[in-house]
Amino acid sequence: MRRFLIRRLLLAVPTLVGVTLVVFATVALVPGDPVSAFLGPGAPPEARRALTERLGLDRSLPVRYTDWLTHALHGDLGTSIAGQRPVDQLLLPALGQTLLLSAAAFTLVLVGGIVLGAVGALRPRGPLGRLSGALSTVSVSAPQYSVALLLIAVFAVRLRWLPAGGTHDVFGDGGFQDLLRHLVLPAVAAALVPLGLTAKVFRAALGSVLAGDLADSLRARGLSRAAVLRHCVHNASPALLTIGGLQLAYLLEGVVFVETLFAWPGLGHLLYDALSARDLPLIQGGVLVVAVAFVGVNILVDTAHAWIDPRVRSPR
Repeated sequence: MRRFLIRRLLLAVPTLVGVTLVVFATVALVPGDPVSAFLGPGAPPEARRALTERLGLDRSLPVRYTDWLTHALHGDLGTSIAGQRPVDQLLLPALGQTLLLSAAAFTLVLVGGIVLGAVGALRPRGPLGRLSGALSTVSVSAPQYSVALLLIAVFAVRLRWLPAGGTHDVFGDGGFQDLLRHLVLPAVAAALVPLGLTAKVFRAALGSVLAGDLADSLRARGLSRAAVLRHCVHNASPALLTIGGLQLAYLLEGVVFVETLFAWPGLGHLLYDALSARDLPLIQGGVLVVAVAFVGVNILVDTAHAWIDPRVRSPR
């Protein structure tokens, strides 16, 4: 197990380096001038020249990338152009908000995916099984952006049950209940597509195990239906673990629209504003944090998978 974990960590290093290289080059080649975005098109040449030198934009792209990566390895992600603050001071609070939203959405994904998938696997041809399949298909097919707008229009504007954005009411107490009310709509909007995918994968995995030789042998030994189901769920858990890890990684990096629509102060919202302002240090630092989180989640999922199924640990 230790060798497996070391091997996965070593494989993550070139992955992260490749991600940083691609992102740095892509951001640098995107049309637009960060100096003009910050100072305005009518800024004097002296001010433009000074800011260009301070940002290192007068140097070649390989030199700028090497310098940025060296500083990043030492924990220095630079200074935001628009915010005039260290990038890490802006990213850490936003990362905490994204983790909170992702955790709430992931809870809905796991609970809803397991329930819908189990119902569909246990009653594949019954009314409940057909209903769970239909709900899973609708969940996967529904556009996240449109669903978020629909949730705002119905529950925030029409019914006034829940707030439309932010994390706390302006005149609220700022407590847990206030935060929970603001968390419901963005969490539901973010969880919709991953929930449907998780339900479909778990339904297929559990249904395959229930129809296989393992379930038949357990029934032949006289085990109760609950015991058979427990063993079958255990054998289907690697598929659930894999799809769950992928959906968690998707939530960490794919909630840009949700955070923007609901004014949730997370990484997605922060990166959207940074792209609008051409804030290169903040964009590069934010994407690096997202990439590290994505790779980290995949390593945790692979490790848990190897712990459940020892066959995964052997090198291929």
